[in-house]
Amino acid sequence: MALSLSRLRHPLISRSLRLLSSSSSFSRSLSRTSNSGIYSVGCDEHRRLTSLSRLTGVCDSSLKPKWFGIRYFSSADSSHLVIGMPALSPTMTQGNIAKWRKKEGDKIEVGDILCEIETDKATLEFESLEEGFLAKILVPDGSKDVPVGQPIAITVEDQDDIKNVPASVGSGTEVKEKKPTHQDVTDEERKSEPTSSEINASELPPHIVLEMPALSPTMNQGNIAKWRKKEGDKIEVGDILCEIETDKATLEFESMEEGYLAKILAPEGSKEVAVGQPIAITVEDAGDIEAVKSSSGSSSSSKKEQTTQRDTKTEVKAQKTSSKRISPAAKLLISEYGLDASTLNASGPHGTLLKGDVLSAIKSGKLTPKPSSAKEKAPPSQSHQQSAASPESKSASASKQSDAYEDLPNSQIRKVIAKRLLESKQNTPHLYLSSDVTLDPLLSLRKDLKEQYDVKVSVNDIIIKVVAAALRNVPQANAYWDVEKGEVVLCDSVDISIAVATEKGLMTPIIRNADHKTISAISSEVKELAAKARDGKLKPQEFQGGTFSISNLGMYPVDKFCAIINPPQACILAVGRGNKVVEPIIGTDGIEKPAVVNKLNLTLSADHRVFDGQVGGAFLSALKSNFSDIRRLLL
Repeated sequence: MALSLSRLRHPLISRSLRLLSSSSSFSRSLSRTSNSGIYSVGCDEHRRLTSLSRLTGVCDSSLKPKWFGIRYFSSADSSHLVIGMPALSPTMTQGNIAKWRKKEGDKIEVGDILCEIETDKATLEFESLEEGFLAKILVPDGSKDVPVGQPIAITVEDQDDIKNVPASVGSGTEVKEKKPTHQDVTDEERKSEPTSSEINASELPPHIVLEMPALSPTMNQGNIAKWRKKEGDKIEVGDILCEIETDKATLEFESMEEGYLAKILAPEGSKEVAVGQPIAITVEDAGDIEAVKSSSGSSSSSKKEQTTQRDTKTEVKAQKTSSKRISPAAKLLISEYGLDASTLNASGPHGTLLKGDVLSAIKSGKLTPKPSSAKEKAPPSQSHQQSAASPESKSASASKQSDAYEDLPNSQIRKVIAKRLLESKQNTPHLYLSSDVTLDPLLSLRKDLKEQYDVKVSVNDIIIKVVAAALRNVPQANAYWDVEKGEVVLCDSVDISIAVATEKGLMTPIIRNADHKTISAISSEVKELAAKARDGKLKPQEFQGGTFSISNLGMYPVDKFCAIINPPQACILAVGRGNKVVEPIIGTDGIEKPAVVNKLNLTLSADHRVFDGQVGGAFLSALKSNFSDIRRLLL
């Protein structure tokens, strides 16, 4: 401890270490009586994670070993302790509340797990340092990007003190959402407002609000595909409540407690529901269901009335300003279609009517013709003809415009694929290496397996085995780039991701330890995983991870192509179709003769930070050798 104190430079931290080195009762009483006191303690980075999970605060990179601090926030006006978001890794500046293990009102013992926190490294358990009762949860399940040090919960020593905790505690340091002004309110912002704001918790009986869970590491929103339970249904532990479409697959959401499903807040088909947003309410007793329904229903109706009034004010203001500022392109369209500019909603800055606003109105078909003016000096007969022909021409133009294109909504999976592929091309230096291999030995082996052993395998199944054997022979190719460390990391196992096309997008189920499996075992596993991928039933462990990817378009008229790397992997192999070509071969008599052979093009897309020419050449050489002598893979 003396050595640690000598290396700490901040006087507050030194003072805290002396305070916390005393008895726990003294430390506890001190934290209760000091106003806004902050105490810190050092801890070795390599100690057990249960110790780290109790630590929060700052990290000084200059200290060896690295140190973490504990922050206590206390108030003299009541006997309670405010718990802040801990720093569970040296690089952690914020974290996500994955799950609360304790509920409000629960008894807490020293060492009890309060919640699970998702850091920049892993999901760790946060233990309690003191005994007491969990009075209030300030940051609910699923909360994202909670800064280190921000209050997440309040505990008290005595159960009777729970009701005495001021409602304002912790509110000053919570993350405040930006409230949109009347001018900034849009339909999307109103749609994304938390459903919990429509629920008056004080009027409800004892209940639990279920929130959209984070079912994959990259998930920040999901779609409610189907509710398995209806309002009023009895729920047991482990029952499937609903099916949620994530950025990877459609997964089942299980109930962690028994009770009754009182109210569904996010109905079937709800799109882009943010993680942490309430989706349902459960109660313990069946008699409380009606109370929940009536309370949430009345709150919802009043909320809708307020929203309608706000929308009306916004639309009126937009209409008033739209006639004052009109872009030149919008003016041209208004003149061409004979529209009334005062009836069009403006979305531009300062109420400017833009070209897109006019096109949206034309596409919707809700066109209001410009009223005739008495000041116009056109002959009456000509005006009559123009006004009579105008609606017909406008209707035809609007119909033609609406038939010009169709908007296709993207699934959650497609959105994530688009984002990740763009990031891959922008952030990963792609190196492309291509080679042609002879396919005849593979086709011969496949034919013999079917005729002699009645084993049916595809060309892709054998390619997976060939690639896995090459990765085992060239372990430098079975690696990835660690961005944080700035170095290459070799993978211990050969896990092959295979690209499977589904209606919702491209999925990549994984054949784990492919180098140790037979071709028939690989074939069976590929069929099973592909069927699950198409049905959206893949489990997270079946598509997360992987060290190498294969994309095969050989079933299409594609001779060769270049695939995009799937981060954090460093390689993907693009397999084209086989083609018959004429090549000179040496016959048994030693004379070179022309012959027809089947050739297959392989194009490797590699991360140039991991692969250089030597590693890429060695890997392609191993691949070509395995294709030419493919029967040795059976040994």
